[in-house]
Amino acid sequence: MKLLIFGATGMVGQGALRESLVAPDVSHVTAVGRSLVELAHPKLKQLVQADLMGLESLSDELQGFDACFFCLGVSSSGMREEAYSQITYGVTVHAARLLSRWNPQMTFVYVSGAGTDSSEKGSSMWARLKGKTENALKKLPFKGVYLFRPGIIQPLQRLRSKIPSYRYFYYLASPLLSLIRWIAPSAIVTTESIGKAMLNAARQEGGRTIVEARDTFPLASLSVH
Repeated sequence: MKLLIFGATGMVGQGALRESLVAPDVSHVTAVGRSLVELAHPKLKQLVQADLMGLESLSDELQGFDACFFCLGVSSSGMREEAYSQITYGVTVHAARLLSRWNPQMTFVYVSGAGTDSSEKGSSMWARLKGKTENALKKLPFKGVYLFRPGIIQPLQRLRSKIPSYRYFYYLASPLLSLIRWIAPSAIVTTESIGKAMLNAARQEGGRTIVEARDTFPLASLSVH
């Protein structure tokens, strides 16, 4: 498989990238983002694009892919709705529309969030906009669309969040998260499990699927031939 990853410098994107690079059936990974991933690998190519609304300039570089893992996103904390919408909905849907035109047989995997509001009518700003984004993605002519809705994600393999407050949280909470995972494995996903689940989603035949936190481990463990 040839894979495209947006947001590979973020915590989830790092997990998706790591699992993709070690997967024997992945021959190539292109990472697209505003900055470089601090990693060199024979399978990895990096494209730095400061303006993600200007992806048309990369059209030749963004064709011929089997799947896209769209892990790009920001926290809604302290953001006005217009600014949050521009990134969460605007950038995501703009990129997806272009990719669906350039790669009609692609599977598009989007990292959404637990509690996403598919009705687009609830009181939570971030949940409405995530729901609006999911609804738009489901209409695009990809072979498959997988909408991941993780809640708490525990970083493994020394992966770290880019957000300082999140890093502090994970530093303090890591022992508790590990205990919760041991007692209730489906309650918390890990960067490893979500990366493996994304790969298995890309190996599927297609469709439109919402992947809740409880679905992540079964999908990650699925044997796909």
